[in-house]
Amino acid sequence: MLSIQNLTKRYRGIPAIDDVSFTVAPGEIVGYLGPNGSGKSTTVKIITGILEPSGGSVLFHGRDIRDDMTGFRASFGYVPEEAQVYTHLSGLEYLQLVGRLRGLEERPLEARATRLLELLGLQSWRHSPISVYSKGMKQRVLIAAALLHNPRLLIFDEPLSGLDVVSARLFKDLLVELAAEGKAILYISHVLEVVEQVCDRVIVIAKGRILADAPPADLTRLMALPNLESVFAELVEQQDTKLAAKNLVEAMRSAHV
Repeated sequence: MLSIQNLTKRYRGIPAIDDVSFTVAPGEIVGYLGPNGSGKSTTVKIITGILEPSGGSVLFHGRDIRDDMTGFRASFGYVPEEAQVYTHLSGLEYLQLVGRLRGLEERPLEARATRLLELLGLQSWRHSPISVYSKGMKQRVLIAAALLHNPRLLIFDEPLSGLDVVSARLFKDLLVELAAEGKAILYISHVLEVVEQVCDRVIVIAKGRILADAPPADLTRLMALPNLESVFAELVEQQDTKLAAKNLVEAMRSAHV
């Protein structure tokens, strides 16, 4: 369904991503992992049409998304990393606005928006301005907005940010149900435990290049490591965090000598 082919994005000649290629099939949950500055956000911005690539292409059902960006945008739901919403609107008004922009009919739109808010635990807040919502509540509104038009492709960028334990568990179960419905899901997250539990495949990117693309179990087995967190640290050559923590405490103490 979604095919990323040799994507490159350069800033002043320096690649933010370099020859990135992968696919996301219907019914598949693909985790996209990498440290800060690895190229994850650049990739997502190109897929969603926010950025133009320096090279390569994004295909949706075999067609370059740039041939019909309006049609492509109508086919996916997107939860960005930062909850940017119109805070003067209520949760229901925000979903109504999104639905109207997507061309949904008024009566089914209101019923669907109300039902989604109810299922996401926002029923009693649906008429309150988003300005009084917590971060997690805003995140749930964004999740509802992404689902509102029943898209074929879903892109979740750090969707658990601000969610409480119950909401996070609901979201994990939701991912599984969406995949069972045949949705293609690209899931960007730093919560490796969740990625390991729900993703069919994991793509690891660092310094703009893909380092691995395989099921979580295959990665841990091939690298003879106990879990995905260890695999991730090994692939991206992360620092020894225990040693770094000790050094930070020592530096803190020395500053007061």
